[in-house]
Amino acid sequence: QVQLVESGGGLVQAGGSLRLSCAGSGRTFSSYVMGWFRQAPGKEREFVAAINWRGSSTYYGDSVKGRFTISRDNAKNTVVLQMNSLKPEDTAVYYCAADNRPLLGSGSYSPSSYIYWGQGTQVTVSS
Repeated sequence: QVQLVESGGGLVQAGGSLRLSCAGSGRTFSSYVMGWFRQAPGKEREFVAAINWRGSSTYYGDSVKGRFTISRDNAKNTVVLQMNSLKPEDTAVYYCAADNRPLLGSGSYSPSSYIYWGQGTQVTVSS
C-alpha cells in the first residue's frame, strides 16, 4: 500500500514558477513509476509527466515539454514537479500517482495504469 500527499500548489502569475512535491509512504515507493496528472473543471484528467523507478527515464505531455521537469528522490520517498513559464491554461488540480510497475511504457500516459493517487493540489495561473 502506498499513500501519496501532494503539496506546493497555489496562485501564480503567468510566466511564473511553482514546485509541486509528492510525499509517498510505503517501502515499495522506490519500485514504482510515478506520474503527475492534472484536471481542469469540465475536462478529462490529463497526463503531465512520469518518471521510472530510479529516475533515469521520463515522459512528458506535449503541452508541458520544455517547461516542466519531473524528478524523484527515493531516499526521501519524494517526487517533484518543477513548473516554469506557467500559462493560464496550466490551471488545474494536479495529482500525483503511482503505478505498481517499475518501467515506463505506453500505458504510463493513461490514468488507468496508476493504482495509487493523492488528493490533489490546486494550481491557478492568472493572466
